[in-house]
Amino acid sequence: MNVVCLQLNCVWENKAANHNKVLELLNATRPKRDSLVIVPEMFASGFSMNVAAITDSATNESYNFLSRTAKTYGIYLMAGIVTTDASGKGRNECVTFAPDGSELSRYCKLHPFTLGGELDNYVKGEDVVTFPCQEFVVSPFICYDLRFPEAFRLATLRGANLITVMASWPNARHHHWVKLLHARAIENEAYVIGVNRCGWDPKLEHAGGSLIIDPQGNTLVEAGSGECAISADLSLDELLSYRERLPFLNDIRTDLIGT
Repeated sequence: MNVVCLQLNCVWENKAANHNKVLELLNATRPKRDSLVIVPEMFASGFSMNVAAITDSATNESYNFLSRTAKTYGIYLMAGIVTTDASGKGRNECVTFAPDGSELSRYCKLHPFTLGGELDNYVKGEDVVTFPCQEFVVSPFICYDLRFPEAFRLATLRGANLITVMASWPNARHHHWVKLLHARAIENEAYVIGVNRCGWDPKLEHAGGSLIIDPQGNTLVEAGSGECAISADLSLDELLSYRERLPFLNDIRTDLIGT
């Protein structure tokens, strides 16, 4: 399966501008049909706590854009959007669309970033999500989730072999981003794709550095610090062969992790 990461410098709280950025990168990249294309967390607004200003629930503006774009390009399209919960707080979500434009999967961030005020404005997600995408089983995560390996382990136990992390990860802790993504790949013997934003928001600089990592922890492709697209072809046969040669996952003590 071909995967493509679109690394954006998100325009603050400006959906139309960010939609155009996605189209510009897609037109420049021209991904293969049925590719999985991944866009950063809260791509249409940046990592904003102003839920009322950026929510997609009232207009479905970003949702409809993503659905239409997936269908136009014939791709699987995964992107971060904000919706409003029944409580009035936001939901920081990752939604995936199939090449026919239909919704394939929806995941809500399990771990809002408390230090950044996210927990004050957004609800916690309910569960890990897995879904089939071509020959792979995908499990999406969002940014701060990366620091909690138990969620990734649960996804692997549910069959995930391709793990995605969309983020607004700050430059100050970029070395954590790199090391944690590699750790998640190695310990779960899975492909891991980290798609980060780049540039500045009103408070922080974001390093970019999107990564595609193989199940052995090798970097297949790494982005720089600017807007760009990176891609790689993933092999399920190679992943299964590696897991068979080194069946570490068979020795997981599920009794110790509450499954």
